[in-house]
Amino acid sequence: MPDKLKPRIRDTAVILWQVYALLTVAEAALLMVGGMTLFDALNHAFTTMPTGGFSTKNASVAYFDSVYIDGVITLFMLLAGINFSLHYQVLKGRPLAFWKDSECRFYLAMCLILTLVVGANIYKSVYADAGQSLRYAAFQVVSIVTTTGYATADYELWPAMSQLLIFLCMFVGASAGSTGGGMKCLRIMLCFKFCYKELFRMIHPRAVSHIKIGGKGVPEDVVRSVLGFLALYMALFALSTVLLAGIGVDFVTALGAWPLPSETSGRASVWWDRWKISPAFRPWGNGCLPGACCWGGSKSIP
Repeated sequence: MPDKLKPRIRDTAVILWQVYALLTVAEAALLMVGGMTLFDALNHAFTTMPTGGFSTKNASVAYFDSVYIDGVITLFMLLAGINFSLHYQVLKGRPLAFWKDSECRFYLAMCLILTLVVGANIYKSVYADAGQSLRYAAFQVVSIVTTTGYATADYELWPAMSQLLIFLCMFVGASAGSTGGGMKCLRIMLCFKFCYKELFRMIHPRAVSHIKIGGKGVPEDVVRSVLGFLALYMALFALSTVLLAGIGVDFVTALGAWPLPSETSGRASVWWDRWKISPAFRPWGNGCLPGACCWGGSKSIP
């Protein structure tokens, strides 16, 4: 994790707000260059940086059908998913700040690999052009990983492999210290490192090993709290899926009902339309799923 920016919390908060405002203004300006009106550009900038994903158009970003606009929004969604203290370090003249942070490397590498895999999967099967496949794959992967929720394509029509990967992206989320939701890459990294450590100890029982992030050791109590959080999250996911399926909601809707609101994803509105169809769902859904949104807002704090 990056070092504290300023000794006082107030000064740090002011810096982060300035970085946030600068990125928002920059995105709005670039969107206007691409042909958006001032109203549309501001609204999309205001919901990209906080990874809210609400568009002024019913068809979301797909309405504009522009490679340039897709690229700009993809870039700023990606930036919104990075720890904002790293943006400040880059602006202060440290261009390698992103690369030196292990969580940022994990996040960017994950987005790149998933984009390439999904792009290859939808190439030929959905889109005849490789560039078009990468365009839509990159946008949807970044949109879901950062829990923004914008859409430029109906990925429910994509092959099962792409749909499954995008579904799994909802659980991961962006970096700690970003505006993205999800379990956060840092927690996922700690989980992987813990699993590796335990496997290593099984092979070398006398070895002494420690979990490190960014070259610094992670205390055991922190590791336990992260693992406890991940276990609680998966338990709530399993419980909510079973309960929703038990009251008559179809399998796909029940499976996606908990991750979307609990990750504070903009795509949750799509599932709300499905939930309205089931009268049996309303008494339970009106209470349970807003609760999932509250859970998502509280647990997204790094």
